[in-house]
Amino acid sequence: MKRTLLIGLPLLALLALSLWWLSRPSLPQVSLITLSRGEVIASVVNSRAGSLESCQRAGLSLPQGGVVTDIYVKEGDRVTRGTPLLRLWQADLAQSHQRLTQALARDALLVQQQCLQAELAQRQAERLAKLARADLAAQSQLDELNTQARSQQLGCLVARRQVAVDEASLGEVEAQQSQRQLLAPFDGVVAKINSKLGEYMTPSPPGISMPPVVDLIDDHCLYVSAPMDEVDAARLQVGQRAWIQLDALPGQRFAARVRRIAPYVLAEEKQARTVAVEADFTPLPSVPLLVGYSADLEVITDQQDQVLRLPLEALDADEAVLRYRQGRLERLQPTLGLRNWSWVAVVAGLDDGDRLVQQPGLLHYQPGMAVEIQHE
Repeated sequence: MKRTLLIGLPLLALLALSLWWLSRPSLPQVSLITLSRGEVIASVVNSRAGSLESCQRAGLSLPQGGVVTDIYVKEGDRVTRGTPLLRLWQADLAQSHQRLTQALARDALLVQQQCLQAELAQRQAERLAKLARADLAAQSQLDELNTQARSQQLGCLVARRQVAVDEASLGEVEAQQSQRQLLAPFDGVVAKINSKLGEYMTPSPPGISMPPVVDLIDDHCLYVSAPMDEVDAARLQVGQRAWIQLDALPGQRFAARVRRIAPYVLAEEKQARTVAVEADFTPLPSVPLLVGYSADLEVITDQQDQVLRLPLEALDADEAVLRYRQGRLERLQPTLGLRNWSWVAVVAGLDDGDRLVQQPGLLHYQPGMAVEIQHE
């Protein structure tokens, strides 16, 4: 009998303990985050899609109309400054140019003729002047020769002025010819040609925009222009570091630096007020880039390195945290500093290695409440 009691009592106690354990209230389970140090970067991003732009892009046209007789390039061709792109009919100007060239050559010969005669008349007048001083020639003859010498000198001068007139006329024709030929104003790539051989090209009337004849792009100098919300404008400065991301190149980002901030706010109908910000690549990527790519711009406005930081998911609505120590929680209100979308710097109130509850707002916190660790 005693032996039975000795065996049964421990079993009853174990059963009672099991029933208590199974029926006890379960503790809330939490996931913890351990505080550490790292960088916190504050930045501003564009409110709408930006665009990849060229430092130089020109829609080229000619100041006068005419029939297109020559197109020297095709779309996609690379050209250097001064390369002929397109020419209009100019046979009439070519004839005028040839006529004036011949006239210029003729008048240059006349200059030589007139000036030689003037030199001869001057020498004859000087010899007669010596004879007149020795009373060997009449004064009237000397006066006549001096007049002839002066007349020949004026004829030489007139001939030289005629050459200058011919040169000016020739320059005028060449200027007219240049107005019928389109040259590349800078090195670049031909993006678009809006003309065909034999087609009559009409110049743009004043105040009316017409499509350019040639669209030329300098793709060796590229930048990104993106609209930033006006509320962020005060945080932006020329020279700030930035990152560029292109929709056409997912997963890649390129270092950049702010080159310009528009001096005004753009207000478009049904759009938020924005400020245009431009950024240069530093350096220009080696991958092929096409002008017009959609782009996003992230401008770094502040950065702190190796600071105590916590993820934003460790803050509740009142920006307080729950710290875990020895199985229990305590609610703290730390002093916070620089932040971004993921991290916030801790100025005071927490220490390295503190363990904080993730998403504390999901708990119905009671002072000193006990919890179980679900994940850390």
